[in-house]
Amino acid sequence: MTPTLHRSPDGTAFRDLNGNGVMDPYEDPRRGTEDRVADLLSRLSLEEKAGLMFQTVIEIGDGGGLLEEPGMISKSPTSAVVLGKHMSHFNVHAIRTAREAARWNNLLQGLAERTPHGIPVTISTDPRHAFVENTGVAFSAGPFSQWPEAMGLAAIDDLETIRVFAETVRREYRAVGIRAALHPQVDLPTEPRWGRQGQSFGYDAQRVAEIVGVYLDALQGERLGPDSIACTTKHFPGGGPQLDGEDAHFPYGREQVYPGGRFEEHLLPFREAIRRGTAGIMPYYGMPIGVVRDGVPIEEVGFAYSRQIVTGLLREELGYDGVVLTDWELVNDNHVGDQVLPARAWGVEQLTPRERMLRLLDAGADQFGGEECVDLLLDLVRSGDVPEPRVDESVARILRVKFDLGLFDDPYVDEDEAERVVGSSELREIGLRAQAESVTVLEDREGLLPLFQGSRPAVYAEGVRDDALAAYGDRVAGPEDADLAVIRIGAPFEPRDDLFLEKWFHQGSLEFPPGLVVRLARIAAQCPLILVVTLDRPGILTPFVPVASVLAADFGSSDEAVLAALAGRVSRRGRLPIEIPRSMDAVRRSRTDVPDDTDDPVYARGSGLAL
Repeated sequence: MTPTLHRSPDGTAFRDLNGNGVMDPYEDPRRGTEDRVADLLSRLSLEEKAGLMFQTVIEIGDGGGLLEEPGMISKSPTSAVVLGKHMSHFNVHAIRTAREAARWNNLLQGLAERTPHGIPVTISTDPRHAFVENTGVAFSAGPFSQWPEAMGLAAIDDLETIRVFAETVRREYRAVGIRAALHPQVDLPTEPRWGRQGQSFGYDAQRVAEIVGVYLDALQGERLGPDSIACTTKHFPGGGPQLDGEDAHFPYGREQVYPGGRFEEHLLPFREAIRRGTAGIMPYYGMPIGVVRDGVPIEEVGFAYSRQIVTGLLREELGYDGVVLTDWELVNDNHVGDQVLPARAWGVEQLTPRERMLRLLDAGADQFGGEECVDLLLDLVRSGDVPEPRVDESVARILRVKFDLGLFDDPYVDEDEAERVVGSSELREIGLRAQAESVTVLEDREGLLPLFQGSRPAVYAEGVRDDALAAYGDRVAGPEDADLAVIRIGAPFEPRDDLFLEKWFHQGSLEFPPGLVVRLARIAAQCPLILVVTLDRPGILTPFVPVASVLAADFGSSDEAVLAALAGRVSRRGRLPIEIPRSMDAVRRSRTDVPDDTDDPVYARGSGLAL
């Protein structure tokens, strides 16, 4: 789909976004971003400015249509937020097909043309090229090419692979109209129990910084342009050191601690992201406890509420002048169905939503994530509590990104091209190879690898699909009839489902249930045990070391990829980007902010038998 273009008297093609028949400066594609921002900002009503400062979820309707009712997560009909609240930043969740996503983008952009100044929509997304399906964190690939989680890319530890991955993400996002990435996630997961480490790149701060540089260059380019994806790097100043590994989405995980005094180390990837021009930065929910920096205690409130952190550290000390986007639902409680999740207003729970918003603005935030309470901001300005020039400051930053991305000149995409590019056989093959390369073999005690050489073995398998196994061996009903057993399991966690989102987060103990340990030992007594553990967190693998003939880890790999790696059809490159603790006692004794800090790990960082 192409935009409707008009011609100025000198023949310049432009989009008449405000419908006045004249090419105004903000509509002039020949002008620089600063000129266009200044002109548009001078024209906007307070209501339009306020709408720009919110980013929330809306969902794709059937067949790629606009959803004109509340969705599974979204709170309002699409027209209500675009036309009624002047919002133009939306985080998209479920995408069924590339064609539907492209069609939805075009319909949404057409709807935005009906607003007073035709401000185009910026569509954002959390990561969606791997395996995790967690509404609060990431989405499985669906129609997009599928790759290992970020931790798996770190296991491959090759900057060229990172570049190819990020370039693939850019191409596929761009094809369907997604122009903003709510990633990379550059937290250093130094607390082994933390539930979000699968989407991180490990905890070698220097290496993560190098990865982030390549990642941002591939998605954004040297500077934002019409083919770029604007990245929001998160979670400032580093979300890994969570007390007991509990996640700050939830009240019991609000505290972030630094017993090893490594606050500065966790900043290193963000310094590189700022140097590379990240379009946005997102502070985390967590609140620091007992942290002193340069002799000054850091206030014990959620990072986004802290003027010390957002204005003092991020803006003034580190020199960042891009968009600061808060994480989701810092102002209001989130009600979904019969479940509720309290606003993540850690340290300021006693404040009203109005007071929380005022506090976030004073800290230096530009845009409120997961919120659509535009009236609250309007009231703050009209009452004089927030000067309108403060709003203008944030709106200018937000508009710069839209203009740099070329959205004002052409926000539309081609449905046929989207279907051709997204999930193409070429990109799927590259992603599948990366999945296989990231498989990390920790033990091969009997020299069984590569598997499946010679005649077809009888295989007892669990967690492996029939069609994937059929390419290598014949499935049998029990280990007593097998030549070998191939078992895939996930890392352990404690199931929880009281608060909204909680059931999707893997938290708690890293110990495997004793019944599973005994059962796998019995299988190993009957035939060689090939055990593959999906490590979204570093499970305690100690009890499996003496019984597994082959012990391997994956960080998001399909059955086809795992079997190809074990069979030697793809060369394995996986090395652990984290250590595997020997026991939960060792985890509890370790310092939350210090990498490689558990006593006598069963596998050190860097372990892996490459092929």
